[in-house]
Amino acid sequence: MERVDLMPPSDAVGERADAYAAAPLLNCLLREVAQPLPDTAADTAEGAADGVADGVSRVYRLPGGGRLLRVRGERRPAAPEVYADGAWHRVGHAELVKLVSEELRRHTGLSNGDLPAEMIDSRDAVAALLTARAGATAPDDPYLRSEQSLITGHPYHPAPKARGGGPVTAWLPYAPEAHARFPLVLLGVREDEVAEEGDTAALDRLAAVPPGYRLLPAHPWQLDLVAHDLAPAFADGRLLRLGESDFTAWPTAAIRTVYEPVRDLFLKFSLDVRITNDIRRLWAHDLRRLRRTDSAVTAAFGASRGPAGWLGDRGYRTARFAFEELAVIVRDGLRGPLLPGATPLLAAGLVEGFDGDPLSAAADPGAWWEAYLGAVVPPVLTAFADHGVVLEAHLQNTLVAVDADGLPVQALFRDAEGVKLLTDVDRAAGWERLVYCLVVNHLTEVAAALAERHAGFDPWPAARRELARHRIPEVTELLASPALPGKTNLLLRWTGADGADARYLPLPNPLA
Repeated sequence: MERVDLMPPSDAVGERADAYAAAPLLNCLLREVAQPLPDTAADTAEGAADGVADGVSRVYRLPGGGRLLRVRGERRPAAPEVYADGAWHRVGHAELVKLVSEELRRHTGLSNGDLPAEMIDSRDAVAALLTARAGATAPDDPYLRSEQSLITGHPYHPAPKARGGGPVTAWLPYAPEAHARFPLVLLGVREDEVAEEGDTAALDRLAAVPPGYRLLPAHPWQLDLVAHDLAPAFADGRLLRLGESDFTAWPTAAIRTVYEPVRDLFLKFSLDVRITNDIRRLWAHDLRRLRRTDSAVTAAFGASRGPAGWLGDRGYRTARFAFEELAVIVRDGLRGPLLPGATPLLAAGLVEGFDGDPLSAAADPGAWWEAYLGAVVPPVLTAFADHGVVLEAHLQNTLVAVDADGLPVQALFRDAEGVKLLTDVDRAAGWERLVYCLVVNHLTEVAAALAERHAGFDPWPAARRELARHRIPEVTELLASPALPGKTNLLLRWTGADGADARYLPLPNPLA
């Protein structure tokens, strides 16, 4: 694997890490708890401190204690300050964590000792990533660069880069944000202990195994995490360690999903680490419904006349005695569905920005945005309306392919684990989830990034026109609704709710 140098972060890196970590935490606080003050009230508060009103800052009241909080910027709020004793006082990340924790205790009546530690862990992880990234070489492939660009990560999660509280040396060699690439560990599972479903033939082509065994690749980080539990299986021969793969795999933004470009193969592993809201293990109930879900999505895309593609999760393999711990999903590569000459890019990477990203380079934001909407929106709405499929079309599950001029021409979607079928869920709940993933998590972020780079550009008329083309009752209601569903990740984590138990609050609807 690539060597990662661990050096103490400099003061400059520490300041950048504070800023990266503060932005999503502030986004959560401002969306879920804080009360925005009217402009006149904000100006009065600012004038008391500065003598002038500051047009680029926003002031909020924290209802738990009535304190005033001021931030700069909109899409990625920065430089938080608290008003006290007639003046504004800058709040560093550590102080911000304390402030948020105190506010949440008052707001909910509950205490939580884990989430503040995750917030600090997330900030420290960013510092380690920035330090490692400065000495690493980014991949030449723009697709891989886009997957490995997410230093901020989820912009509305209080601890998007927390890595389970483990030592940096345990996870940094496998971090996509540090431009990692590494060989996989190859295991042999005794044939009578293999559990699998679907098409897993791609795994057998990775390496030869002794007679009576089947090949099972493993993520080295996961293998380290569950090593103690697997010791008996290694001792009695149910499991063999066959060495490392003769190829290196690139971790994608999902961390536990890797890509091998020569074979054009994605592999998704279990990872017993909390990343954002969930422990990222491949749970048995999800694995057992994988083929049914993937088949439904594959059929929906097969019936579509557009260029959009689905990266199918074609099957899984694992060991019966470590069903969830050692599971691996075989996912379709890019070359089958990709239009000739097009370059796939991670939508979340377009929002984050990376060297050569076409969103930043778009000379005509209106034309670029209309092409983007035309690629992304129709397949999601068609899958819902015609096939009862709710794609989890958020930024990290969507690839947008661009032509030689950087113009979007195709969308590719992935991750059957996050897909819902209307045969299993209430239609209204499915639609709410679709709107959150597609509009709030996805289109709102891309629109904001475009507007930030092109002063005066209003992305919402074009978005409204694209949505209105689809004669779906729910779309008509969406365009008339004053509110969109915003997921409450901060409150969800503070109250200890299940990671899959999405809770929403109303957000102003820019489409209305």
